[in-house]
Amino acid sequence: KQPVGRAMAAIAAVALARPAAAAAGRAVARLASRRPLLLIRSNSTVGSAGPLTGLRILDFTRVLAGPICTQILGDMGAEVIKLERLGEGDDTRAFAPPYLPKNDAGDPSHISAYFAGCNRNKSSMTLNYTTPEGQAVVRRLLGKCDVLVENFKTGTLDKYGLSYSDLKKEFPRLVYCSITGFGHTGPYKSRPGYDALIQAMGGIMSITGEPEGQPMKVGLSVCDLVAGMHGVMGILAALRHVSVSGQGQHVDISMLDVTTALLANQGMNYLATREVQPRLGNMHPNIVPYQVMPGSDGFFILSVGNDPTFGRFIEVAQQADPSAVDLLKDERFSSSVARVMNRQVVTDRCNELTRLRPVAWWMEQLEKAKVGCSRILNLKEVFEDPHVQAREMLLDIDIASLDRPATVIASPFKFSETKVSYRKPPPELGEHTNEVLSKLGGFTDAEIAELKAKGAV
Repeated sequence: KQPVGRAMAAIAAVALARPAAAAAGRAVARLASRRPLLLIRSNSTVGSAGPLTGLRILDFTRVLAGPICTQILGDMGAEVIKLERLGEGDDTRAFAPPYLPKNDAGDPSHISAYFAGCNRNKSSMTLNYTTPEGQAVVRRLLGKCDVLVENFKTGTLDKYGLSYSDLKKEFPRLVYCSITGFGHTGPYKSRPGYDALIQAMGGIMSITGEPEGQPMKVGLSVCDLVAGMHGVMGILAALRHVSVSGQGQHVDISMLDVTTALLANQGMNYLATREVQPRLGNMHPNIVPYQVMPGSDGFFILSVGNDPTFGRFIEVAQQADPSAVDLLKDERFSSSVARVMNRQVVTDRCNELTRLRPVAWWMEQLEKAKVGCSRILNLKEVFEDPHVQAREMLLDIDIASLDRPATVIASPFKFSETKVSYRKPPPELGEHTNEVLSKLGGFTDAEIAELKAKGAV
């Protein structure tokens, strides 16, 4: 039987903590006291008891959707064992340049920035799951794990006896999460899934871009990222079910499903009217003005979410053009519904007003009037923003192979009692293979040597 009681104490918030979890926490603290792995900000402490402390995850994932899922779980205290291909590892180890800087001179290291961004708080173990010996190792490790996460193309692990249906009898409390392009059912289930492909198939590209331009994908791998986040939610919900029923289950996350759900109000606009919406560029389909606005020297975002806010915008605009007040008497401008119905007229007139003053003037005056607005920041400006820094969204990690700490994006979770925990930097390929096999799997040195000789690990 799996010792999932360790995880349930954290997930279900039961009253009594298991001694094993407490001992594990003390062991982590002792390790941290010998050599701090991270230089961290005040939101976290090395080896602190995050809300998922005691949960152990066997991580078969690679690239982005899966690794983001398991990194989130790791940041919240779960122990994550990342299984990687012998000799190659996660694909993103080679997604470079850029690489993390090795020293203050900026010389590149061997660690890709992509890999470092989604693989902290993980132990790396190399494994060949296609061999019988490798499959036996997986089963042995699963006896000590609560969750398996994988993002192979549907059916891949079935060929090696490692699908959920193959494992559920032997490990009845196992939560098995699959994150794939199209899920484990349906006519597309065997297709590979890629973010740009899913953005196209999920409708995102049809509503993104300038009206007269070509369809555009979002600048981030949004389908991958949101699928990973849904994986976290599904895993936590399934663990809750284990805590009350003792029954594990398969969590089937499809990137296309997630993207379809992500359509939200845009999708509902279609379902309500059965009319295909044209691309609106930077405009909002249901609110006007809620878009990019031109100043006399650049652009900014204006977010007018309701009629009182529009009134305050006009009060500010009057300082640039006293005739702006007349818009409040114009039926085309007088309500949020009317402004949407007369989108082009409203946009043209508001653009005329905002062009009269520089962006800095609009920022100062609109903020005083409590009207939503922002300059459009590049990434340098984002990371230098005082609010982003005050919220501690940058994390400096000490990596043994680098001569200087590496800066990465921190966890956005801010818990009042169980702070996120940054315990391990992104691992070297196979860095923890022997440790995992011996300490968790109970393999002897001779058995490990035999596994390596057979190409299993």
